[in-house]
Amino acid sequence: MSQTKSPVQVIAEIGCNHKGDMEIAKELIRVAAHVCKADVAKFQKRHNRELLTAEQYNTPHPVPSNAYGDTYGAHREFLEFTPEQHQELIAECKANGIAYSTSVWDLTSAKEMAVLNPPLLKIPSATNQHYDLQGYLCENYEGEIHVSTGMSTGNEIADLVKFYAERGRAKDLVVYSCTSGYPVAFEDICLFEIRNLMEKFGATVKGIGFSGHHLGIAADVAALAVGRAMEADGKGKFTHIERHFTLDRTWKGTDHAASLEPDGLRRLCRDLKNVDLALEYKGQEILPVEQVQRDKLKWVKEQHAKAS
Repeated sequence: MSQTKSPVQVIAEIGCNHKGDMEIAKELIRVAAHVCKADVAKFQKRHNRELLTAEQYNTPHPVPSNAYGDTYGAHREFLEFTPEQHQELIAECKANGIAYSTSVWDLTSAKEMAVLNPPLLKIPSATNQHYDLQGYLCENYEGEIHVSTGMSTGNEIADLVKFYAERGRAKDLVVYSCTSGYPVAFEDICLFEIRNLMEKFGATVKGIGFSGHHLGIAADVAALAVGRAMEADGKGKFTHIERHFTLDRTWKGTDHAASLEPDGLRRLCRDLKNVDLALEYKGQEILPVEQVQRDKLKWVKEQHAKAS
């Protein structure tokens, strides 16, 4: 790997795939760290009374088979961890050598999680236009702020980057190419949006990432290739790949179907690392590994002349 190319960080998006169970959450951390070799374990934090209207809170879950409560609000509360529990998760991450992060969906959650001072906080696509939330983080949180761009127009994304630049925080900002869907069909992943983001904002922000909700791992490897190609052309840094992670895709819940199980995430981390080694130009015309074969096998004028 070239000296200017930093390893792409793999984020295991645990989200709410813990089913509201702290022991499952901790097991997901351990597996992500030791079996999969991911770099970050990421959760979610919501203050549901703030995030949802009364009608949304009291309406039944749209998919009853995925519900953990009689209403959507009760379902979300069942899956929610307290700030104290998130502090436990931070300790578990530290004990297992993996970074902790969480998405924050509302202002109260942003305030609660900023106090814990993790290395990065994420703004999900659903709330990337919530500028009170992001303004608070700009002023009160010193770590990296990552933002997904699903369900967003080009003007909204440009305004988002401008917002951080005006506050002197663009160099702490990582913007993700993302299609919001669970799961997303391959024709809707649109990997060249990584190129668009890097061309437009790569010089302004800290990095560009990819958050995938698709099946399999082939698209993530392709995302790496697109990002590294743009990086080689001087269009900023491609820094993160995020995938939802679960222990069992058949578990009850919305995100499991679009998540990777442990062997899938393990293979993804392995393949990204190995392919990243391959994404280089030749350092010399004939590589040392080729010279050995050239000496044995290649017909060249010099050898023919000697033989004559």
